[in-house]
Amino acid sequence: MLGSSAACFLLRWLTGGLATPLHALAEGVGPVQGVVAETVFTFSLLFVVYATILDPRKLHPGAGPLLTGLLVGANSVAGAVLSGAPMNRARSFGPAVATGVYWVGPLAVLKYECCFMAAARTHDLLPQDDDP
Repeated sequence: MLGSSAACFLLRWLTGGLATPLHALAEGVGPVQGVVAETVFTFSLLFVVYATILDPRKLHPGAGPLLTGLLVGANSVAGAVLSGAPMNRARSFGPAVATGVYWVGPLAVLKYECCFMAAARTHDLLPQDDDP
């Protein structure tokens, strides 16, 4: 996030003050609708990653990357008309910090993850290998 912000300032300085490219909401889509859409996209992406890659109870061990890629494609198609569907939050954070749309949604999902997923203890931590 810090790198993205620094890169945006550097880009603005190098281009003599030109505007930094920014994801924008579509015409007729309000900030609240944008936040809700980005929250849904981020939640669905995190849910699929947890359910198909990180969960030890997954049914098809090799299907996680394929299903994650399919969901990213579906989110891109569905979200492109609403908000541009920027699923790389680090790329979006720097230029969009003032709008609030692209970081409020992920923060809401992070709050959900911390409050409900951590308290439920439904996921085991990945094993750590301490040997160098």
